[in-house]
Amino acid sequence: MPLVRTSAPRRQCHHTAQSRNMIGCASKNFLILLSSGTINMLMFRGSSSAVTAAASLLLFCHSGGVGGGGRGMTASAVSDVRPRSFVPQQGKNGSIDLNTSYKRLLVRSGATEEEEGEESPPLPSVLTQPHLVPEISSQYTRSERGDTFVVVEEDPVEHVPLRVLFLSADTGGGHRASAESLAKQFQLHFPGTTYDLFDIWSNVTVNPYRKIVPAYKHLSAHPRQWKFLYHLSNTRPYEFLMDMHTLATCYSQIRSQIEAYDVDVVVSVHPTMNYLPMYCLKKMAEENLSDRLPFFTVVTDLGAGHCTWFQPNIDKMYIASDSIRKLAKKRGKVHDNRIRQFGLPIRHDFAVHAAAMTERTSKAGISYVKKTRKRLNLDPKRHVVLVMGGGEGVGSLSDIVDATYAALVRQGIHATVAVVCGRNEKLKVELEERDWDAVLKNNAKVPSKSHRKRILAKLFGPKFHVPAHAAFKVGTQEQSPQPEKVTVVGLGFITDMASYMVAADVLVTKAGPGTIAEAASLGLPIMLTSFLPGQEAGNVDVVLDGGFGDYCEDPDGIADQISLWLAEGNQDILESMSRAATLAGCPNAAAEIAIDIGETTIRMHKDAEARRKIGRTLSN
Repeated sequence: MPLVRTSAPRRQCHHTAQSRNMIGCASKNFLILLSSGTINMLMFRGSSSAVTAAASLLLFCHSGGVGGGGRGMTASAVSDVRPRSFVPQQGKNGSIDLNTSYKRLLVRSGATEEEEGEESPPLPSVLTQPHLVPEISSQYTRSERGDTFVVVEEDPVEHVPLRVLFLSADTGGGHRASAESLAKQFQLHFPGTTYDLFDIWSNVTVNPYRKIVPAYKHLSAHPRQWKFLYHLSNTRPYEFLMDMHTLATCYSQIRSQIEAYDVDVVVSVHPTMNYLPMYCLKKMAEENLSDRLPFFTVVTDLGAGHCTWFQPNIDKMYIASDSIRKLAKKRGKVHDNRIRQFGLPIRHDFAVHAAAMTERTSKAGISYVKKTRKRLNLDPKRHVVLVMGGGEGVGSLSDIVDATYAALVRQGIHATVAVVCGRNEKLKVELEERDWDAVLKNNAKVPSKSHRKRILAKLFGPKFHVPAHAAFKVGTQEQSPQPEKVTVVGLGFITDMASYMVAADVLVTKAGPGTIAEAASLGLPIMLTSFLPGQEAGNVDVVLDGGFGDYCEDPDGIADQISLWLAEGNQDILESMSRAATLAGCPNAAAEIAIDIGETTIRMHKDAEARRKIGRTLSN
C-alpha cells in the first residue's frame, strides 16, 4: 500500500515473525494512538497486526495510559491521515482529548458509517507480553512488508546541551572544516553543547591505516597515483576486504578509544569512518544491554563519493546533491527515507554574509560588496578576481596569475587580482617582488587553446567544445597596455574567506567541494582550474550543469575567459551566473543538519528511556 507522507519526522517499527504469529489473528484493526511522548500518532494498514499491537503497548505505557496527561496533537494533523470511520474527539484549544476511553482509540479498519457506534473490542491480553515491545528507531516510514506507517506532528523538542563526537581526519581541509562548521551550529542551537574531533586512525598501530594522513598528502600531489588508488578501492570487493581487515586488526583499539568518550551522538564526516565505528557502537550496546548511540554520516563530497561513505543501517545520512543520493541508494543500499539533502555544511560566516548581502546583483547587494571591499582595503571601483589554490597554496597559481594579469592589462580592465597563497609563503614573497612589466612582455598575445576552440566552433559548429559562457561579445578590442589599472595582491593563509568571496567578482580555484559550496552560497561565479581525480571529478559537473562557472586547465585559456567575463558589455553574463550560483547555494545547510541531528538524537534517547521504563514496569 502507498506510503502516507507527512511533514513530520518519521519513525520505524521493527517486528519479528514470532510476534506476528502470536497475535496475527487478534485484530483486523487500525490503531490510532495518541501519546504524551515523542510520537503522537501511529497508523498501520495491512496484515502486520503485531506491529500495531506492540507499538500500541509501547506508546500506551509511555503515555501513562489513557488520561495520562499527554499533550496530544492538532486535529488538523489527524484529519490528513485518519481512516474514514474515525472522527477525532477534540478537546480544548483544538487538540485531541486524551481523557477518553481506550475504545475510542481503536477503530475497525472495515467499519462503515453505521458501525461507528458499535462498542470496540477490549485490549487483547497478549499485548501485555514484554517480548512484543518493539524497538522504534528514528527514521523508517514503511515496514518491510509494505504496510503503511505514519507518524504525525511530533511534539517540539527541547534543545538541551549535547555531547557530540565527530569522526574526521586531516586528509584535506574539507572534512575538518565541515566538522567545525557543524560544531558551531550545535553550540548555537543547542546551547552548552560540547564536542570532540577524533581521528580513529591516528592512534592505531596497524598499516596502512596509521599512515592515512601522510599518504593523502603524497597522493594529492601525485594525481595519477591517487586516481589509480581511488578507483581500485571504490569497488565492492575492495570495500568488503577493507571492512573485514579493519574489523580483524583495528576493532579493539578503535573501540577502546570510542569508549573513552562519554557522548550522546557520533557524527562521521569522513568516508573511512563509518563501518567500523558503527560496528563498535553496536557491540558496545549489545554487551551493555543498552541502546546503540545515534550515528550519523555527513557526506562532505559534492558531485561524487567513495563507496565507503554509504552504510545501509545508518541512522541518517546527510548529502548535498542528487548524484550523491543516487550513489547512496545504488552502492550503499541506503533507503531513501534515511537520506536528508540539505547541502554541504559550510562555515557560519557565509550564512551571515548571504543574509546581509541578499541578492549579489541587486542594488543592496552591490552596495554590500563595495562596503566589504573598503573594509578589506580593496579598491571598491575595480573588479576583484580571487585566485585560490587550496589550503596549502598548491597548483599552478603562479602561471595562472601571470596570464590573468597580462590578459586584464591588454583588455584595459580595472581589476585587483587577490591571490590566496595559503601556507606557501614563498609564492607570496615572489608576487610582491615580481617584475610585472616583464610578465606583460613574456605573455605576448598568443591564441590560447580555448580561444582557438571558440574560433573553430564558430566555423565548424558545436562539435568543438566551447566553454559554457563563451558566447560573449568577443569583439572587445585590445587597448594599449595600462599596467597601472591592474594590481596583484598576495594574501597569506586567511581566516576571513567569506569576506573575500563577497568582495570578488570571480573565483578562480580547484574543484574542492567546500570551496564550491561556499562560493555558491554567496552567488559567486567560479572558474575551475583542476580537480583531484576521483571524488572531485563530479564537482566539475555540478558547476557546469548548474551554469555558474566553467572549467579550464590552461592558464592562458583561464585568463581569456576571465577577461571576457569582466569585459565591458558582458555584465549580464556575470549576473546570470551569479543568479545560478545563488540557486545552487545552501548557506544554511550546517544549521539545518545540526538541528536535525540534534532533535533526532534527543528523540532517540527519549525513546530509549521509554523502553527502559516499560521494561522496569513489566518486570515488576
